[in-house]
Amino acid sequence: MLRGTFTALVTPFNSDGSIDEKTFRDIIKDQIKNGITGIVPCGTTGESPTLSYKDHDRLIEIAIDEAKGKVHIMAGTGSNSTEEALEMTNFAKKVGADSSLQIVPYYNKPTQEGLFKHFKTIAEKTKMPIIIYNIQGRTGINLETATLVELAKIDNIIAVKEASGSITQMMDVIKNTRKIKKDFSVLSGDDRLTLPLMSIGGDGVISVASNVIPKKMVDFVSLGLNKNFDKMKEEHYYFDELFVKLFIETNPIPVKTILFLKDKIKNVFRLPMCEASNNTVSVMKDLIEKYGI
Repeated sequence: MLRGTFTALVTPFNSDGSIDEKTFRDIIKDQIKNGITGIVPCGTTGESPTLSYKDHDRLIEIAIDEAKGKVHIMAGTGSNSTEEALEMTNFAKKVGADSSLQIVPYYNKPTQEGLFKHFKTIAEKTKMPIIIYNIQGRTGINLETATLVELAKIDNIIAVKEASGSITQMMDVIKNTRKIKKDFSVLSGDDRLTLPLMSIGGDGVISVASNVIPKKMVDFVSLGLNKNFDKMKEEHYYFDELFVKLFIETNPIPVKTILFLKDKIKNVFRLPMCEASNNTVSVMKDLIEKYGI
């Protein structure tokens, strides 16, 4: 069962737009040192829409090589093409990833039956442990709970990254998937909803904030895992400003800006993602000071 704090890693780039492999390794080392449960290369926070297949494969290879089995590697290998998702997932499995994060297909807006067949095909043809990522704000379509329940009946579909934004849906997901599979994991896809999700039975978070406060996020989630929700609530309200302001521009612009301001990465994005506005830079400087980043 997947429980804990998983970091949706940023992808650092060199000035020419190529992957900064040394910095990526340094980021992973820092995550491991701070006790993170797992890392997610090639997710949305890693600017996956603008990664080439070669870049995508290389980032997963580096993550596996650098982690050396110390943390869970959840490779982002989803696509709005089932064939492409299969190809990327098979590669991740071959090089040693522990699981695959599969986003709900975006833009083409399949039916619920199409979504079911998409995930079922990937799970059955790759035999890879699959985490489904449901985020209607990015994909344009919601994976309905009834569909997810049917998918949970497939042995190697083991978890969902729940970012629907609906507490009602989260409750229904936890209640109904656990009837099918007691060890089915429900992870928050939104740092700000980690407390409410865990308080109703969720298992942790796939986090953006842990790129900049990994140890603090590990400790925060540990409170939930230990059912210390009074203390977790205090921490939630303390970190709430950070959780909110990391999304004042499209993710990962704010979080990469903090890392740049801390001299961890270069201030380089791949278009159409671009540098933060002056206002966002000012806000990120304030967050660095307030939270001791």
